[in-house]
Amino acid sequence: MLVAALLAAAAPPLAAGCGPAGADTAGTADAARTLVVINDESEESRLVGAYYAQRRGIPYANVVRVRVAPGDEVDATDFYDDLLVPVRNAIRTSLTPIDFIVLTKGVPLRIGGRRGYSVDGQLVQLDSIHAPPVEPPTMTDALPTPNPYFAASTPFTSARYGMYLVTRLDCYEVTHCRALVDRSLAALPERGLFFINPSLDARPGYIELQRNLLDAHVLLETRGFTSRLASPGMFEAPVEQLEGYASWGSNDARFDRDAWLRLRFRAGAIAETYVSTSARTFSRSLAGQSLVADLVESGVTGVKGYVSEPYGYALARVPILFDRYTRGFTLAESFYAASPVIRWKDVVIGDPLCRPFAPAPRADAVRDTSPAADSAATPGRP
Repeated sequence: MLVAALLAAAAPPLAAGCGPAGADTAGTADAARTLVVINDESEESRLVGAYYAQRRGIPYANVVRVRVAPGDEVDATDFYDDLLVPVRNAIRTSLTPIDFIVLTKGVPLRIGGRRGYSVDGQLVQLDSIHAPPVEPPTMTDALPTPNPYFAASTPFTSARYGMYLVTRLDCYEVTHCRALVDRSLAALPERGLFFINPSLDARPGYIELQRNLLDAHVLLETRGFTSRLASPGMFEAPVEQLEGYASWGSNDARFDRDAWLRLRFRAGAIAETYVSTSARTFSRSLAGQSLVADLVESGVTGVKGYVSEPYGYALARVPILFDRYTRGFTLAESFYAASPVIRWKDVVIGDPLCRPFAPAPRADAVRDTSPAADSAATPGRP
């Protein structure tokens, strides 16, 4: 049923320009919709934020500077006073509507203790938060906010959906973050390999997510993309550079760290791993579960992670993720359309504007640069 519904999805939104397909008028317009958050207490944040703003052409007025102690965690009051309020004020005084918020390395990840919310998740609906958030509840009484953009097949605007799409540029090293930005701008609509590595785990709660991985494989093949499943019972790394990747990471009983570190990706590639604390830190660590920062270092352009236990209902629905992205939606739109809940434990790593599958303009067409042309929908590829 899910595959059939996705195959009938609507055409994608306007070209945003991830690479050569549309980096002029539409790219400039999307830069104006993007707010970049730099933590002046972190040299890494200043370097990454300045690099992204320059490469993406973000207007100077769309760069907001905050001062908060760098580190993985931030106190709830400091988050509210020193991060949320300045970002909200910047959006309210912006001369253009803001749809995307980009956090940078050095902006804290998690609010409060080990079970804390992600900073990113709380900024998604910052207009409705009027006090510091409290520590999240346990699984038995957890009530994360349903995502109004979940499974959407229309372009995102904050005015329509009452939220913002928040991503971050985070990594082990500043050079990795710069390379991530460069890959976003270099990405092309090449139909590379999508590799999906299901687990053999059949515990309750895992079955639906296993089915999601298999559904993604069927969907991609039905739409003419190259998708491959790992050999049964194996944790593998293909020799090819990947266009997309999904696995259970270190939650797979057969997880092979050497294979994990051998994964390589094309520019523009995206990934999801069903790992509870995959974004708990962006400092190198061999302890605990596998980290999405490893995939950034290996060349991925976009990936979703979790700063603390999110439970299965929060994980990205991979068929929707790959479907939206390959239909021409932006990286941010694709990850958020695939995510059932918001204001929770999620983080999305990558340039929100990356869009390698944006429909290319016809070579024989005369370009219309009028304002009306920039608001017309463009049919996508099947």
